[in-house]
Amino acid sequence: MTGVDRRRFLKLYLGAAAGVGAVSLAGCSGSSPAETTATTSPSGAAGVTTTNAPGVTSSPNATAPLGDTGTFRSPDVISSVDGVLEATLTAVAAMVPFGDGERWAYTYGGSTPGPTLRARPGDLLRIRVVNQIDNPTNLHTHGLHVSPEGNSDNVFVSIDPGSEFLYEIQLPDDHRGGTYWYHPHRHGFVAGQVSGGMAGMIIVEDESDNDPVLAAATERVMVLSDPRIGSDSSVISVSRMDRMGGRQGDVVTVNGIAQPMIEATTGTLERWRLVNASPSRYYSLVMDGAPLVLIGTDGGLMGSPVAIDSLLMAPGERAELLVPVTSAGLVTLRSRHYDRGGPGMGAGSSGDIDIVSLNASGPDSEAVVPPTLAGAAIPPVPRTNGTRALELSMGGGGMGGGGMSFKIDGRTFDPDRIDNRLTLGDTEEWTVTNVSEMDHPFHIHIWQFHVVDASDKSLISPGLKDTVNVPAGGWVKFVLDIVNYPGKAVYHCHILDHEDQGMMGVFETTA
Repeated sequence: MTGVDRRRFLKLYLGAAAGVGAVSLAGCSGSSPAETTATTSPSGAAGVTTTNAPGVTSSPNATAPLGDTGTFRSPDVISSVDGVLEATLTAVAAMVPFGDGERWAYTYGGSTPGPTLRARPGDLLRIRVVNQIDNPTNLHTHGLHVSPEGNSDNVFVSIDPGSEFLYEIQLPDDHRGGTYWYHPHRHGFVAGQVSGGMAGMIIVEDESDNDPVLAAATERVMVLSDPRIGSDSSVISVSRMDRMGGRQGDVVTVNGIAQPMIEATTGTLERWRLVNASPSRYYSLVMDGAPLVLIGTDGGLMGSPVAIDSLLMAPGERAELLVPVTSAGLVTLRSRHYDRGGPGMGAGSSGDIDIVSLNASGPDSEAVVPPTLAGAAIPPVPRTNGTRALELSMGGGGMGGGGMSFKIDGRTFDPDRIDNRLTLGDTEEWTVTNVSEMDHPFHIHIWQFHVVDASDKSLISPGLKDTVNVPAGGWVKFVLDIVNYPGKAVYHCHILDHEDQGMMGVFETTA
């Protein structure tokens, strides 16, 4: 597909989608067979319920161990059976394959990333987390619309070393299909554990996934991370300056593999599910030799595909892309330089990085992208009955007075304080303003929202979001429909070092 002309692409592959061109979208810039699983379980795999357990399957691309360079490989999969997903995630430090050797990592059951969890609306996720690392941990199911209380998606749970905890997370019957993810959320330890490798994807499949084009596409799970490479736990020990700017690793990996290669045949369509599981790194993605088609954001599929030239993914964000394979040759998904700012620290200042390549073989052949996706739609923006404003700031005096503090509304995180009180049934317009000198991705638990305005108009997304970048000196407005779930939960910066240092608030929702 190298050298495919963009205008020709839009004409040939978007067909009747007249007017669907490159647009600005949460950093997307106009300026510049579904995954099947093997029938056998991974022998002796730690971190799954049982060997050969129902719903536990190996990746279809299992040609190389996770962490090896070379061939693309997806994580193993645990699927729900008869409405229940059963999984055990064992947090354990391990040496994992990398290149011609090994590297130290935090893992789930010896693998990083952890298994992909596949469920459907109405399912019960029964996940046992066993803590075999030296620090307390817990689990957050990022993006899921579920209860934040009890043994559901409760980030106030703390699992001590040598202990375990059983999560029972009930998906509502009308939960949106989409790409979500899981990771630790134990305050003070999040950045180290996620940067060390503790993360995995959650896929909720609904009727929109039965669209015939999507059903025929080759699905790829892509967990983007940037670990530091070393032989012991010193890789998660970072300097005060790294914590202030937000740590970045030595190499970018996809499912633990550096610069993997996908082999594909012309005339096929690729569906890529991406999550930015890095603790701080932003990915400004472009595809050399071919455009991309955005079909979904944090909150699932959109009704109509959108052709884009680039995609900015802040930490925590997800995206679903269609990649038509039309001509033989090599194309590469690359992350371009993105400067996320910082008080003289140059945070995020890095050159272009190759993420993943696709090598296509066969004669030129069309791969048609439809103008709409059957069953996929974004609900309209609801009318609001209230407003709320938050301010993200950085200042001196943090970390014992020798560094920088990270605050929301002038306060650092206190789990025993309620910062905002919400009422079930209300619909509010929130304005989040960033008065600091670097970008902060803002994430709220429980709900998705509509971004309706921003200082940078490219942040206005056609899809639902739960994480949005708030640029340095800028602001974002979104509409939040406060429904279904009372209880305490949090909102925070998703640069995880900033979250750990206090840029997080607590809200409580009551009837």
